[in-house]
Amino acid sequence: MTAATQNTIKTPSPTMIPTLQKYLPVLDWGRSYTRKTFSNDLIAALIVTIMLIPQSLAYALLAGLPPEAGLYASIAPIILYAIFGTSRALAVGPVAVVSLMTAATLGNIADQGTMGYAVAALSLAFLSGMILLLMGVFRLGFLANFLSHPVIAGFITASGVIIAASQLKHIFGIDASGHNLYELLISLWQHLGEFNGFTFAIGAVATAFLFWVRKGMKPMLRSWGLSAPVADIATKAGPVAAVVLSTVVVWLFSLADSGVKIVAEVPQSLPPLTTPSLSYDLVSALFVPALLISIIGFVESISVAQTLAAKKRQRITPDQELIALGSANLGAAFTGGFPVTGGFSRSVVNYDAGAETPAAGAFTAIGLAIAALALTPLIYFLPKATLAATIIVAVLGLVDFSILKRSWGYSKADFSAVLATILFTLGMGVEVGVSTGVVLSILLHLYKTSKPHIAEIGLIKGSHHFRNIHRHTVETLPHVLQLRIDESLYFANTRFLEDYIYNRVAGDTPLKHVVLMCSAVNDIDLSALESLEAINERLQVMGVTLHLSEVKGPVMDRLKREHFLSELSGQVYLSHYEAHQSLRLPN
Repeated sequence: MTAATQNTIKTPSPTMIPTLQKYLPVLDWGRSYTRKTFSNDLIAALIVTIMLIPQSLAYALLAGLPPEAGLYASIAPIILYAIFGTSRALAVGPVAVVSLMTAATLGNIADQGTMGYAVAALSLAFLSGMILLLMGVFRLGFLANFLSHPVIAGFITASGVIIAASQLKHIFGIDASGHNLYELLISLWQHLGEFNGFTFAIGAVATAFLFWVRKGMKPMLRSWGLSAPVADIATKAGPVAAVVLSTVVVWLFSLADSGVKIVAEVPQSLPPLTTPSLSYDLVSALFVPALLISIIGFVESISVAQTLAAKKRQRITPDQELIALGSANLGAAFTGGFPVTGGFSRSVVNYDAGAETPAAGAFTAIGLAIAALALTPLIYFLPKATLAATIIVAVLGLVDFSILKRSWGYSKADFSAVLATILFTLGMGVEVGVSTGVVLSILLHLYKTSKPHIAEIGLIKGSHHFRNIHRHTVETLPHVLQLRIDESLYFANTRFLEDYIYNRVAGDTPLKHVVLMCSAVNDIDLSALESLEAINERLQVMGVTLHLSEVKGPVMDRLKREHFLSELSGQVYLSHYEAHQSLRLPN
């Protein structure tokens, strides 16, 4: 190699690798990957794969899609998340709530079992992926904050009830449909004459068995002398045992001939390459549902990821998570799947099983690919009642009506939002329910911030601290009104501030000064600035001087851009104690 050639070779910029690691976290954890880490990830992947096979089939059933779609939606998305995701334990794939929202959305567009339904599912995953990806690129993860956690809890609780009710048709062996609890119950009642005893026996036994597996299997195995890890793995494999036993029973006694509905033939192949439809009519019909699915999926995923990361003092990057989830959904769209997100139950299992890196997810995908290639003929006689039982047991763990009692005791406004979300979801369906939750979350925020807490304060003797005169024994100055504003000032609450000050000052003839303590004010928008100008002018007419104290730097920078400070009748004090001391004596 010549000297000239050597000079043309460029080494990577020192800033390039950290930048790549930011968008490709695999470059970070991949560099420190060890044999021990590989072993732990492989064991975790084995356990999650065992759990995920029946779960994936069940959630495809819930979404109204062929069972193989559940496997397909759990392969490429997991690999893509492993590359782009920042969580070391999050397991991505179909989840109950998103699958229900998928079914509710697609049911308005095409009939189940048709090509149009499958294409719409791909398109929904594609739109959801693009929305999440764009939100991540433009750092819009904060939008999910507008959906409050009490409202989310109410929505998930109501969705869990609807999901469980929607699976009763498979337990009873009848046909039924509906987008909300009322429609489902009416439909179930109308078709009750189709009741199949064999199907009910399988579904009821499977449901009871799975509930027992959750609560009683591990203690029993431990009492038999098995070690905790072995007992834990056996418990996680409980749904697989239900699948195997019920499949053998249906095959052995030819129950399919007696009306027991089975999964039947499942293609024995890897995920196919598929193409979503981007027709204007379909995109316009799917966009709003895709947006809601994206927000709900992201909120559920980021909550799980942050909870698990906190246990190991790891860090989650929300905007990068949006990119990872967006990529996962795009992967589902092009490989025969449907919308996916991070699941709570499988992520917890992944974490408890010892997963140390996202590579555990990639190994899980390999295990599912092997299952799709080799094991699908074995589930031909798998009864749909068993898959329904798997769903029912999984989602009833999400139902938590205690949120109503908790929110009632803590905040009546939050209680109203939670109750409305639950009732709208149960009565009008998941789309209306989640839309109601989003709107109520925003309205609740506006309501709370439109009436900011304003405390009249005084000095605690022997200190520099100021506290509410109604809560503490403090020193006040008769000619000085000292107010602490506990909220940023913006268009929705400025009228409240004006009315509060005018009502307080009116009739208080000894009053000569008003001091606004702004230590909790993080922002003042233009509407609020105009209100402060109006307050300043009106107080001047009344012979009262307006002062500010403890104004934060960024807020002060913005105030300096306008003429407000030059027209302020009083002063801006660095500390409120300085204002108190300066105005102690009447002028």
